[in-house]
Parts: sequence; structure tokens; C-alpha cells
Amino acid sequence: MDKRETGILVVDDELIVRESLTKWFREDGFRSEAAENAAAALRKLQNSNWDIALVDIKMPGMDGIELLQRMKELKPDMSVIIITAFASVDTAVKALKIGAYDYITKPIDPDYLDHLISKALNERNLLRENLKLKDVVSELSEQDEIIGESPEMQKVMELVKTVAPTDTTVMIRGESGTGKELVARAIHNHSTRKFFPIVTVNCGALTETLLESELFGHEKGAFTGAQYRRKGKVELADGGTLFLDEIGNISPKTQMDLLRVIETKQFMRVGGSEIIRSDFRIICATNRDLEVAVKDGSFREDLYYRLNVFTIPLPPLRARKGDVAKLAHYFLEKYSKAMGKPKHGFTADAMHALKAYDWPGNVRELENAIERAVVISACPTIEKHDLPMQTRSTQQANGKRLEDIEKKHIEEILNETGWNISRSAGILDIDRVTLYHKIEKFGLKRNQ
Repeated sequence: MDKRETGILVVDDELIVRESLTKWFREDGFRSEAAENAAAALRKLQNSNWDIALVDIKMPGMDGIELLQRMKELKPDMSVIIITAFASVDTAVKALKIGAYDYITKPIDPDYLDHLISKALNERNLLRENLKLKDVVSELSEQDEIIGESPEMQKVMELVKTVAPTDTTVMIRGESGTGKELVARAIHNHSTRKFFPIVTVNCGALTETLLESELFGHEKGAFTGAQYRRKGKVELADGGTLFLDEIGNISPKTQMDLLRVIETKQFMRVGGSEIIRSDFRIICATNRDLEVAVKDGSFREDLYYRLNVFTIPLPPLRARKGDVAKLAHYFLEKYSKAMGKPKHGFTADAMHALKAYDWPGNVRELENAIERAVVISACPTIEKHDLPMQTRSTQQANGKRLEDIEKKHIEEILNETGWNISRSAGILDIDRVTLYHKIEKFGLKRNQ
């Protein structure tokens, strides 16, 4: 802050003190005025903005302690420095307890006073910067990138706003590609934990051993290759949110370990003996039918009830067709800017194709389709032939079920890659575990 914008008010019944202090401050570039008693000080406080006040304790009428209390009521963020004689230091200490910034004794040392003023201003500036940063974080937190005005998505956002301010465990359910992580981030960003991190763990992409280390961390030498201590995601989420994606794919042992951590908020790193505590909120997501998994014994019933406290069901894109155009334009703007290829929308045929398609891959598939269209399009607008799904958009009209479309699409990709699971999963934009589940679900087999 510019010194000329900083106001210092001197309150003392001694004329020589008032005149000497205001002169020092003005020569140093500050805006400074004086008041001979508490009543005059309160009038100046109401008429002007002051950052720092120097207040003498011993004054006729209202003393410095009472004036301090009144000042803190009127201007809670103002820094008040008490001026006191050596004999009344105990009173000055009392003043500190009720809100004074510091105290200085008479006769006043100009160098020490200069140090005290600089220290108070630095702390005020840091506080203001911190408040500005919090405002920026709050503004950014509102940009959740959840696009949709359909009644289905409005209901989702109502549920987000209802549960976000609480610490309740949330389970987000929906097909792959519906935006479960975006919803988790929206909950976190609207919660009291938003100034702490949201830490994501993709449970479906890791083996049991790797997931254990990912969640809880490990000590040096805990296993082959553990050359250093590593903090786990549970520890890193302290104060914030732990988002467990694809929770339905974890092993029975990890289920038991996770249940214990949720109940106690305590754990040990792999290979360690130290008990570590972490205060975190759980948000999880799944595309599996966990009720069926509980019945067949592949998912613990007690963990299920711990996680399934507040459920947010995410509709597939085919159930919110009214959002397709808005999403398409959002992704078009996003990738046009990223690639430096200005695009001015979609032709009528292209938009019709987008709305007619059932999007088995949901929002993720739509995003990938628009990104690809921006890459290959040579025109100012996206045309129907730029879209990768236009050859399949008539399948529903031919009487095929959605599952048949998804099955055929996955089978085509697998055959194109020679059943290379990693490559196929990458093209489909799903993880390997999800792809294995799809292969098993549809009974797909490699042609010999």
C-alpha cells in the first residue's frame, strides 16, 4: 500500500506528543492527524478511514482501554498501538488481550516506533493479499465446467448445493463418461474444505498392491523399488477431499483397509509403524451396480453403507439431449482456442447428427468427437462429415438397442487394434479395467 494512502491517527492528551508524532509520520509520507481525547478520536474515526491508531492509555475522561474497545467495535481491522508509561505496562498487556496490536513506552524511541509501524503495515498487507487470494479461489471454484440447463442436470446441481456445505460422504453414480469427477470437484469447491486440496484416486486403474501404496503411502524399503518415503493420497487429502473413482473395482482387502480408515481417520504407511491421522471428506464414484455386488459378495456390505450415505445419480447424455448443443458449443470454443483454429459453430446437418446420436460414451465421447472435428475441419464451421460418429448415427433408427450399439462399437475398436487392450482403452477413453468389464458383459471374444 502507498504511504500516502495509509492513515495514522495519534490520540494523546499531551500536545507535544501529538505534534511530534504527526510531524514524524507526515515527513515519512503518511497521512496523519491527531486527537486530544477519546471523543475527538471517535469523531475522526467516523469521518475518515484510518489504518493505524496510536492511543495513550492515561487520558482524562474515557481512557485508552475503553477507547480501544470502542475502536475495535467500529473498525475491527484497524491496528491499535498503545502508548504507555513504564509504570503502566501491566495495563498495556491487558490491552493486548483485548485486541491491541502492540504497545510502546514513553519516552518514545523514533526508530523503534518506525519498526513497529512497518511491521503492522506489512501484516495488514499480507492479510489483505490473503483475502484477495481467497476471493480469487472462490471465483475460480464457481467455474465447475458442469455444462447443462436440462431439468436432469438442474436436479444434479441442486443436490450438489444441498450436500456441499456438509461433511457427508457422497456417492456419485453414473455411466462412464458422464462427468462424475466434475461433480465431485463441484461439491468440493462449494464446501468449507475448498481451500484445501481435492485428491483423486482412480481405483480401477491400479492393482491391489499399487492401490494400497497410492492410498496410504510407503516407507523407504517397504518393498522392492521403494527407495524413499512417499506420502499417500489419504495423507495428502488432510483438510480436504478424497475422491475415489471407480470404487466398485477395489479388492476385498483394500475394502477392509479403506473401511477402517473411514471409521478412524487413522492409518499407517506400507512398511511403517507410525499411526498417521488425516481429516478428509470422502466422495466416491462408480458405474457398477453395487447392490448386486453386495449380494454376490464381491463388495462389503458395511463399506457400502459407509459410502452410500448421500447419492447423486448422473444421467447419461442420451437422457439429457437438450444439453447436447450447449456442450458441443462449449467444447468447440475450448478446442478452437487451444489449437488456434477459430470456428464459428456447426452446420445444421452437423448439429442434427450430434442430437440424433445416442452417445454411448456420454459427455466424454462428445468432447472427443468435437476435438477430432476441430483437428480435421478445413472450414470455418464444423460440417457433418467432420464428425466421427456420423456413420453410426442412424443405428438407433434401424431398431437396435443402445447396448447393441455400444457392443458393436467396442468390438470394432478391439478388432481394429488386434485386441490390444491398452490401445483400445485409449481410443475408447476408458481404463483397462472398465474395458475388461465391458468385454465380459457383452461376451466379446477375439476372432481366431
